Amino acid sequence: SIDPYSFAEKAKEWGFTGLEYVSQLYNPELSDANYSEEAMAAFVSKSNAEAKKHGMKNVLIMIDGQGNLAADDEAERNETVEKHKRWVDAAAAMGCHAIRVNLNGSSDPEVWKKNSVDGLTKLGNYAKTKNINVLVENHGGLSSNGALHAEVMKTTNMDNVGSLPDFGNFCITRKADSWDCAVEYDKYKGVKELMPYAMAVSAKSNNFDAQGYDTGIDYVKMLQLVKDAGYTGFVGVEYEGNELGEEAGIKATRDLLIKASKEIE
Repeated sequence: SIDPYSFAEKAKEWGFTGLEYVSQLYNPELSDANYSEEAMAAFVSKSNAEAKKHGMKNVLIMIDGQGNLAADDEAERNETVEKHKRWVDAAAAMGCHAIRVNLNGSSDPEVWKKNSVDGLTKLGNYAKTKNINVLVENHGGLSSNGALHAEVMKTTNMDNVGSLPDFGNFCITRKADSWDCAVEYDKYKGVKELMPYAMAVSAKSNNFDAQGYDTGIDYVKMLQLVKDAGYTGFVGVEYEGNELGEEAGIKATRDLLIKASKEIE
């Protein structure tokens, strides 16, 4: 409910140094203008001004609602690539190193892999001209199958196309008429499979016990996997719990990351 242009100020107050942006939070401002050059330029300008004012580093932009990069129809995939190009341009203008994309599309694993490689290669080739990385998050569907996701990364085989492992997004299919998960991939196996391609990491959290540990994810185990992969970039905080308010949940996740990082080898 808050103004997304206040994120830099709040993140600074809470002890963070980097910012990840979420494209859909800037709607209807951008969507009503059909993501015109003028609207995108205003978004970039305002975001850069706030980041500079509060001494924050722009890290990446997460892109949602811009089409399916792994759609069965090639024309739809191509249209999706075109829609993502404006976000590549925005990321470059903001000094980000990457955009995060989703690989929504076919439910057939072999078809999905083929479509994914096609969409990522086309977008990756454009992003390379802007010195931007294209990162795929495990974000439901077949992208939450760590082994399949890693195969797509390996087959695409581009220096600027990688993964963004999220500690908690490993639900492959949900129950009918419910957000409850029906088929879930092993989250630790999945993160381990995706870390060799990782250029960003998302620390998903939900609820916490009395000692401040997440009740559903072993953060010490997760951070050990991240460290063992040689990752040294930012770790993004994403609180999705319902027991704490947004600010308290974000701070609890931040504190848990710091605490768990001291417990790994």
